[in-house]
Amino acid sequence: MKKLDLDPVTVRKARTLARKAGRPIVNLARRHTTVSVERAVLRLAGLAGADSEGIPWVNRLADTVRADVGLEHGFALPVWDALLRGEAEDLGVLAQKAASGSVTFRLPEGRDAQRARTAARKAAAAGIKRIDGRRRERERLIKRHGDPEQRPWIYLIVATGDIYEDIPQAQAAAREGADIIAVIRSTGQSLLDYVPEGATREGFAGTYATQENFRLMRAALDESSRELGRYVRLTNYASGLCMPEIATLAGLERLDMMLNDSMYGILFRDINPIRTFVDQRFSRQIHARAGIIINTGEDNYLTTADAVEAAHTVTVSQLLNEYFAKEAGLEDWQLGLGHAFEINPDLPDSFRLELAHAMLARQLFPEAPLKWMPPTRHMTGDVFRGYLLDGFFNLVGAMTGQGILLVGMMTEAVVTPWISDRDLALQNVRYVLGAAGNLHEDFRPEPNGFIAQRARQVLGESVELLEQIVDDGLLNAIGDGTFGLMKRPQDAGRGLEGVARKSGEYYNPAIELLEEDR
Repeated sequence: MKKLDLDPVTVRKARTLARKAGRPIVNLARRHTTVSVERAVLRLAGLAGADSEGIPWVNRLADTVRADVGLEHGFALPVWDALLRGEAEDLGVLAQKAASGSVTFRLPEGRDAQRARTAARKAAAAGIKRIDGRRRERERLIKRHGDPEQRPWIYLIVATGDIYEDIPQAQAAAREGADIIAVIRSTGQSLLDYVPEGATREGFAGTYATQENFRLMRAALDESSRELGRYVRLTNYASGLCMPEIATLAGLERLDMMLNDSMYGILFRDINPIRTFVDQRFSRQIHARAGIIINTGEDNYLTTADAVEAAHTVTVSQLLNEYFAKEAGLEDWQLGLGHAFEINPDLPDSFRLELAHAMLARQLFPEAPLKWMPPTRHMTGDVFRGYLLDGFFNLVGAMTGQGILLVGMMTEAVVTPWISDRDLALQNVRYVLGAAGNLHEDFRPEPNGFIAQRARQVLGESVELLEQIVDDGLLNAIGDGTFGLMKRPQDAGRGLEGVARKSGEYYNPAIELLEEDR
């Protein structure tokens, strides 16, 4: 292949092995459902709001249905059967009655089951139609305001905990040149088995991901898009125990990107592997329909494992994420596959190694808008050294043609950045991209030099690991600590109680609609 002279036979073998490793996981996901997948169907149908204790009505309704008929049949048939029987005039009232114990659910049979199927499908289709409308709206706005002229897109994080403080910071960042605003999520939200309701003003190291917060920030960035004459994208997190629901809310509120990794929740939040794989497949089906770009989390492996020794695990994860994403309906332009600048800068030839790894990712996935992550693990608190490291990171991004560049902060590992810190970081990015933004057109490593040989070595190690995963099974590989040194067995972890094998009567109108329209 071009530049690195990768062996095309080896590249094809790597992808074939990734498919073989991933296919049993897809089959597993098809055979199971989770409480969050079923709650996402209710949200698609329009159920929103929360009770006086802040517990969403969708959770109240789901808990009652599950207690009466179980999870394995799905929630669509019992819920719409109850509506057709006249138990309530709409989902909101039905949820309130369920919470008070004044309605009992059943699994309908025969003609009643068919009527419930038809009604549930109609309700889910209305939600998908709203998502389709938001996608068309994005396309119109991009056509009206235009896309950023340069690549990579500049991605910047805001994280105050207060949505009303995040908004002016996000708009200021957009004025300074950010193309994508990521509202980092409050620490610990991924472990909540419900999505908080409404606008929130308190969050630790981030802001809660809620539908109202999505709406508020999207409206603010639409104002910035009009002001700046370019469409400003919005990112949040579709991960954790409510991945399918958050993905659904993102589609309904026209978010543009979502952090969505097939293994991050397993490895770094100890969420049950089966729960995660089932949830991520449904969430990615929603992302595919909504035209949302996913960001995967391979950079996180390098915060716990050595970035040189474990480089091949990043490549393997990228290949697996690609397979899972495309199986769910995502296209190449939606694959913000992750990798990071995390090699110890004191290591000889560290910059050349970073170039090799970044070029390998770029050439393996030529049509994907790769997400290039800045140094974090080896940021010491020395802001001058950190600023220089970020400059080197930006230079690698320019030399290898990355698609999405997350702005590094010189105050990483010291404090949550101030607006002034972000301004300096953006100046760093603008200088490097202005001076060397097209360097990737000219840079050609020696065919048998250090960079090309290192890239081929990592690819070869990736093939060897994929062969082992095919033999042993991906779930066993995760249990053995293959990725990020985290050992996560398939029969443990948070959220396992929210997983069920589908019965013969299982019905999910959302999945049916999403798959038949592909």
